[in-house]
Amino acid sequence: MEADDSIIQEVLALVPQQKPFRFIDEILILNEQEIVGAYRFREDEFFYPGHFPGRPITPGVILIESMAQVGVVAYGLYLLACQSNVRPAAMKSPLSLFSLAEDVEFRGIVLPGERVIVRGEKIYMRKGALKVSVSMERETGEVVCTGKLAGMGVEL
Repeated sequence: MEADDSIIQEVLALVPQQKPFRFIDEILILNEQEIVGAYRFREDEFFYPGHFPGRPITPGVILIESMAQVGVVAYGLYLLACQSNVRPAAMKSPLSLFSLAEDVEFRGIVLPGERVIVRGEKIYMRKGALKVSVSMERETGEVVCTGKLAGMGVEL
């Protein structure tokens, strides 16, 4: 069953990463099998002046972070709410820790101003741990990055 807009907004509100380290603007699709989110890399992002001067490109670790925020953090919060049979807003938000990146492949670069779409498909969710197959693509559908990411919620 597809999550409605109010559930999506509750999930976004629970994502702990904030500016300048938040790389998810919106969630386009959300259900128990997949998530699709989007982010526009703004031209004034903090990392562009140093990566690289005169020819800025988005660092690969930031692309992975964006995929993790959509595919592990936001998706994990939603799935935890589903498992607990509560609305996301009723949950005490756990801190989501990113624990694994495997088979990550970069197929292109992302320039300042570009909007990317992140697609995540659940591999498994058990005992609070989530593993997701993720991809990042341009709005044209051209794939920029793929991999498998995992994380788990912990309370501190």
